[in-house]
Order: sequence, then structure tokens, then C-alpha cells
Amino acid sequence: MRVNEKYSSLPDEEKGIHIINIRAIEDIGYIQHESTLLNSLCQDPDANCKYGLCFRDGKRKVDYILVYHYKKSSVSRTLTRRIHHNDSSARSIKQDHPLPGKGGHLDMGENEPHMDYHEDDKRFRREEYEGNLMEAGLELERDEDTKIHGIGFVKIHAPWNVLCREAEFLKLKMPTKKVYQINQPHGLLKKINSVLQKITEPIQPKVAEHKPQTVKRLSYPFSREKQHLFKIVHCYYVFVCQGITSLLANGVYSAAYPLHDLLCEEWASYGVFYKYQPIDLVRKYFGEKIGLYFAWLGVYTQMLIPASIVGVIVFLYGCATVDENIPSMEMCDQRNNIIMCPLCDKTCSYWKMSSACATARASHLFDNPATVFFSVFMALWAATFMEHWKRKQMLGLTPFHYFVLFHFNFNNYTTDKEKLTWKDRFPAYFTNFVGIIFMIGLTFAIVFGVIIYRISTAAALAISSTPSGRSSVRVTVTATAVIINLVVIIILDEVYGCIARWLTQIEVPKTDKSFEERLIFKAFLLKFVNAYTPIFYVAFFKGRFVGRPGDYVYIFRSFRMEECAPGGCLMELCIQLSIIMLGKQLIQNNLFEIGIPKMKKLIRYLKLKRQRSLDHEEHMKKKQRYEVDYNLEPFAGLTPEYMEMIIQFGFVTLFVASFPLAPLFALLNNIIEIRLDAKKFVTELRRPVAVRAKDIGIWYNILRGVGKLAVIINAFVISFTSDFIPRLVYLYMYSENGTMHGFVNHTLSSFNVSDFQEGTAPNDPMELGYEVQICRYKDYREPPWSENKYDISKDFWAVLAARLAFVIVFQNLVMFMSDFVDWIIPDIPKDISQQIHKEKVLMVEVFMKEEQGKLQMLETWKDKDMKKGENCNNHSPKLSRSHSGSVSSCHSYHIDV
Repeated sequence: MRVNEKYSSLPDEEKGIHIINIRAIEDIGYIQHESTLLNSLCQDPDANCKYGLCFRDGKRKVDYILVYHYKKSSVSRTLTRRIHHNDSSARSIKQDHPLPGKGGHLDMGENEPHMDYHEDDKRFRREEYEGNLMEAGLELERDEDTKIHGIGFVKIHAPWNVLCREAEFLKLKMPTKKVYQINQPHGLLKKINSVLQKITEPIQPKVAEHKPQTVKRLSYPFSREKQHLFKIVHCYYVFVCQGITSLLANGVYSAAYPLHDLLCEEWASYGVFYKYQPIDLVRKYFGEKIGLYFAWLGVYTQMLIPASIVGVIVFLYGCATVDENIPSMEMCDQRNNIIMCPLCDKTCSYWKMSSACATARASHLFDNPATVFFSVFMALWAATFMEHWKRKQMLGLTPFHYFVLFHFNFNNYTTDKEKLTWKDRFPAYFTNFVGIIFMIGLTFAIVFGVIIYRISTAAALAISSTPSGRSSVRVTVTATAVIINLVVIIILDEVYGCIARWLTQIEVPKTDKSFEERLIFKAFLLKFVNAYTPIFYVAFFKGRFVGRPGDYVYIFRSFRMEECAPGGCLMELCIQLSIIMLGKQLIQNNLFEIGIPKMKKLIRYLKLKRQRSLDHEEHMKKKQRYEVDYNLEPFAGLTPEYMEMIIQFGFVTLFVASFPLAPLFALLNNIIEIRLDAKKFVTELRRPVAVRAKDIGIWYNILRGVGKLAVIINAFVISFTSDFIPRLVYLYMYSENGTMHGFVNHTLSSFNVSDFQEGTAPNDPMELGYEVQICRYKDYREPPWSENKYDISKDFWAVLAARLAFVIVFQNLVMFMSDFVDWIIPDIPKDISQQIHKEKVLMVEVFMKEEQGKLQMLETWKDKDMKKGENCNNHSPKLSRSHSGSVSSCHSYHIDV
């Protein structure tokens, strides 16, 4: 294949070809020294060609594989091409000769049974499609002589001329021969960078791309006419046959994928968990979209390090000050002899507040003044993370890499001939609306069922437990209810994912991008509600609508609404959040990601092994690379990967005031998650087709939305769930000596046991050994000896006003600080902007010099032509007869040049 040969024009759209797989080219051939990914150990290329990475000639590399099922004849294993005479008038077979390679279609004799019509239809559609591929310039080779019974493979190779043609058509940016020096820091900055490079050298992957670069090549859209300007070191492309989606859906082909040809020791290995990812090489191998995902995940994990450190410090502060916390000391002091009202009707009796000492001390670990600082810090952290990602994305992936992935219609859901009106779409939209409302209602119903379980179980345990066991009823009920919630969340997550896809499909979106965005929105909405509804209940609703002794609120006139512990609901919120977060990460994100693909792979292997046992000859063959990849799980998209990280981001930011250790657990999970995903992409999944992407898309907007929502939610958690505001109000308004002594007594109201409603008083009022006249409950109400007994007191309104004021101040202050961080950090670094401008100027200079060179060449040839003409005019008369011929010869020479 020569570079300067004439290339055919682009195929018609109906032929549907876009060249898009990933490969490295150097000028007119493949480079060998950089054909490995991530410094992996790769076999010799000639050896690789023996195992299915090349055509049978050992030279042309396999860029893409189409897989199909076929029925083998009992007469012969080798099928030859056959034309279905009954349908020949309706179809035009563009492939006049069978594809090279082993396997074809069998010419059946008259005595042999006729094949199924559907199989014939699929075969004809394959022939027509493969004919279009060959007309577009691609080279195909068939292989049905494999170890997998009844499976045929079509190997596709894109020649050099097709690559150049498509690179020019798609304006693929390629490096030119013009290089320029990258601005290097000087003085103190240079010394700091040198020290940082030496410190971080052990955690850098051992790949060439991570070495510091001092020069850079200019990039420009590729043109065949200007090939002499380009230094084609890497020409990464993606290979996608348009229209393959419908063929896969109709069973014409069973699979379509590029081949894995590299290992990843410096990336897809748990032993390098402490190292940076070689993102550039990941992007070159898997494409821009997957490269962006792993880059974002790496940046997010790095940003979790400072958040984890601050969270641990806040937790340690709570541990260090727990013995100095006056409210918890008062609750644990048995000398106070505070008698609390029963937690349930009849079966529950009076109890001492000192029995909840452990819960009160544990609450201080997460409910202390440092929690407010940590909430503000995490709000600013979220804003900084978003800005840092935008800069990182601009700096490391988008502007200066000549690797550009192509946008293509991978799945045309509608065509111009099938435009749908609003009347056609209304039933689908109505179904979507009703379906989403129903799913959200189902989530609320399940949470309500868990609430009923908590209330009934607490009452049952209070009846049957011993006095020592009754103190642990609250912890037992909370833990079991959270586990039930976790199981339900995991199950509904899978169900909601399938429902969201079905609801999106019936909408019939016009483009693949629209389909993906609608699917993401629906899946995120349903999974967000599913994951956070139990947490929202504990944070903002539990204990808010209980009523008071003698006038409690009942569900179904039987179940009394549950109350928070004397220390508040923040400890229970912490338990709820930690179990759901850790359970989802351990079970759903890790075990499912490892276990389900391996289980599917094992099932597929056992089926193939059962088939191979029937054919000993096939069993003895060497397995080709495309056969190995066929046994892998198909790539299902990045939505599940992003979704689990976005939900985790919500756990880290939304309720961080109740669980400061959330960033630490997220960091530990993500360190494993990066390598787990890398290993899954390399060893468990078929190599995905690369997709063009300039950013992470709709996920960025979702992240910003979650970050803004986190400010509001943390403000309400601090104000209404924790006791931070009541403590401040007591300290500055009611404390006699300026300390927290007497705070617990201030937050408790009194109740005369004679005012119990009939049938609700304890069955055993003497359980404590003496008769109780007054019991206490947590609320701000008038005492029974007041004129307006049990009415809401002035203290309640003072605390409520302070809570609302804190929400307003906290929310506006943090929002302002976040917007200030957003404003002060530019999206594009100054040095990058300067580099962009420099590249534009240099590019203009390159083309100006090229044009000047062309003009000089034309002038040179023009001068030579004129001198040649003068010489012809000065010939003697003897040569006059050949004068015209000489002149014409001169002119013809000039034209040729």
C-alpha cells in the first residue's frame, strides 16, 4: 500500500462505514516499539498474528470482528456460498465471490434438506452488508473453522488508504513536523517541580508517556494533499460499521467488537493501587469516553485524600472531647435520676435516662462543634473539586492531544422517513410519567413498611426482653431495619435500572446522545430516591410528628410513631448512612462487579465446553484471540460505573455532617474500584468501541446539582437533626453561668402520669421499684402545673427561629464561598491559554512558509520554462522544422511539472 496512490471517494451513506478503531501508524506502516499499552509485556507481533490478531497472511492486522451463528451441514464442515433462487429477484447480491478464509456457504444438492428461510434471510443480509464494507475499501476474511461450534467470524482490516480518506473526512487532528518548546518554570518554581517529581516518582506508572515533555508538536486536521507536513507517529482511530446495531438486534450477527491485544500490568493490577493511572494510554486504547471516566475517577479519588484527612481529624476531635462533653456527662450521671416516659403504650414502662448513656457518648463523636466546620469545608471541597476537574480535563485531555475520537450515529432510533408527532409520542411520555411516579411511590411504601416493622418490633422486644435487654432494643431495631433497607435498595436498584431503560426505549429518542441522557436522568432519579429515602426519613421526619404523652400520633390507630433517642437522631442517622454506604460499596459495587461477570463467563464457558465435547477435532484446535474475546461479557456502557460513583458522591457530601468518616471509606473503596474497573475492562469485558467525548457530559451537571443540594441538606441536618442550635441557644440565652450545665434538663418537658389516656398507661408502673408521679420527655412544652399545660413553650419558638436563621446564613455564606471559589479558579489555566495562542500563531507561520515555498517553486519552474523557450527561439533555420515541436515539448514539460 503506497501513501501517494489515488484513493476512492467516500462511500454513500447507505453503505454506512465509519473508520473508528484504535491503532498506531508510523508514516505508512505500524510502529513496533510503542505497540504495547501501559508498559505491559506483549508477545512478539509475529507470534500474535498466529493467534488471531492478524489475517492469515500474517501482515494485515484484525481491526474489528463480526460474529454470526450458522448451521453446519451433516455432509461437510466447510460451507460454500449458495444463492436462494426464490428470493434472488428481490435482492441484489453485491458479493460475487466468497470471502477469503476458511468457511463459506454450502452448495446443497437436490437431495439435501432445505435450510430454514430465516437462516437464508440472515445469510443474505450478511452478504449484502459485507459487500458494502468491501465496496468501502475494507478488507474482510471469514473463519468458520474454530473451536466454537456453529460460530463464524468475519475479520475486518482497514487499509492505509481508507484510514487516510476517513481521517481527512472526519478532520482528525494529527501532529505536524513543526515542534516548539514548552514553557518551563524557572527559579524557585523549577526547584519545587524538581523536588515534587522526585517525591512522586515511585507512584508514577512506568510508561514513556509520563516522562516530562520539553517539546510539543503542532496538531492540525489531516489532509492527504499536505501529508508532507505531518509526522504521523500515532493515528488512533475507531472502527464502527454503521447499521450494525440493527443487524445485531435482528440476530444477523451475534456480536461485533474490536480485539484485545494488550495486557495492562501498570494499570489493571491491584499491586499498583498506589500509582497514578496512565490516562493517555488508557484513552488511546479504549477511547476518549472511557479515558475521561477513568481520569475523572482518578481526580475524584485524589481529592478525597484531603477530605478524608479532615474527616478523621474531626472524628478524633470528638473522641478526644467525649469525656469533657457536659450534656452527655449529665445524661450518664445516675445521681440526676431523670425518669423518662414510656416508649410505647401499655407494655413499655418508665426508664432512666442514664440507661442511654452509651448512645449519648457515641452521638458526641459525630455531633460536636467541629461538625459544622467540616460541613463548610466539604461544601467548599465540592466546589473546588468541580473546578479542579474542569481544569484537569482542559489541561490533560482535550485541547492539545491530536487523538480525536469521531462522533457517529451508533444507533439511529428514528429516520427522516419515520418522524413521530407529539400524538405518537404522548402515550410513551404519559407512560413515563406514570411509571416514574409509581416507582417513587413504591419506594415510599417500602420505607413506610420498614417504619411499621421498626415500631412493631420495638414493642415486641419490649414485651419479651429482660430488663437488661430492653436497653439495647433501640440499637437492635435500628440495625435490623437498616439491613432490610440495604437489601431492598440493592434489589430495587437493579429493577429500576431495567425499568428506566425500558421507559427510555418506548420514548424512541432521535439520537443515541438523547437516549443516553434520558436514560441517565431516569435511572439517577429513581436510584437517588431509592438510596436516600430511608436516610431522609431518619434525618428530617423521625421524631418530628410524635405528639406528646397523653396525646400521641398513631398509624392505623394502632402503631405509635417512633421517637428519637434522648441524644437526638443524629447517631441513628450515622448508623443508617454508614451501613447503607458500606453495604452498597461492598456488595453491589464490588461483589456484583466481580461475581456476576465471572458467573456469566463460567456459564458461557460450560455451554461451549459441552458443545466442544461433541466434536473432538474442534476441541484440539488452538483458540484464536477473537474466540477468546467472544467468551467475554459484552460492554454495557459507562452508566453503571458513573452511577455508583455519583451515589457515593452524594453519601460523601449530602449528609457528611452526620458521618465525617464517609470520605475515608469512599477513598478506600475507590482505590480498589479503579483497579477493579481496569481489570474488568481488560479481562472480563469485550473491548468496547471508542466513542468521541469532550467531557463527562450530563454527569457533570448532576455532580454540580448534588454539590448545591449538599449545602442545603447539611444546613438542615445541623439545624434540625443535631443539637448544635439548641446548645447555642441555651448557652447564650438561658445558661446561668455561661456553661452547658443544665442543658439536658432544659430540653426535657414534664408530664403528669395521671394525664395518660385510658388504656395507654404502663401495665407495670412499679417496674423501677417505686411509684412515678412525673415523667420527662424531650420537647419544649409547658409543664403540667402551668395554666396552658402541655402547650408549646416560648423556648420552642426561640430555638426554631435560631434554626431557620442558621439555615439561611449557612446556606448563603457557603454558596457565596463556593461561587467565589468557582470565580477565582479559571476554567482554562493561563499557561494553557497562552499555549493555545502560540500554537495558532505557529500554525499560521507553517502554512505561510509552505505557500511561499510553492510560489518559489513555481517561479523557478517558470524561469526555466522561459529560458527553454528562448533557447528554442535562438535555434538555426535548419531546426525550424522542429521548432514547433520543441516549443510544444517545452510547454508540455511545464504542464507536467
